[in-house]
Amino acid sequence: MKIRILAIGTDRSRLFEPAIEEYLTRIRRVLPVVVEELDPARKGGADADRARELEGRALLSRLSPGEMVVALDERGREMDSRQFAERVLGEAMNRGRDLAFLIGGAEGHAPQVRDRADLVLALSRMTLAHRLARLVLVEQIYRGLSILRGEPYHK
Repeated sequence: MKIRILAIGTDRSRLFEPAIEEYLTRIRRVLPVVVEELDPARKGGADADRARELEGRALLSRLSPGEMVVALDERGREMDSRQFAERVLGEAMNRGRDLAFLIGGAEGHAPQVRDRADLVLALSRMTLAHRLARLVLVEQIYRGLSILRGEPYHK
């Protein structure tokens, strides 16, 4: 199993970068993980609906057949860390499926992305900055792997 995080946009501030990289390093000790950043559509002056559509196409074009897809969205399903570990990471591992987490652009996910997703997951009901969402995601992936492996990180 490998994990991919596909994200619309980049953050030049690098505020959360050290923490994100720390968790990615920890995850890579257990399994492969890559982050792919895609350009936002709004740079070209697209309106919100068009930007969502273009970004949705870009995300979907990067997916592999058979990959388990989790779209992050504040309106998605909420889980605690143990549920996330068992129902997302554990299920992907048990089925031998690669896992793709999708982080949409400023306008959110297009309907076709939500339709393709095996799960639409809310990290929080609050709106999070994209880099903060990425940090929360990688920390929860690491925590989930620790839960599945019976390691003491999660208490």
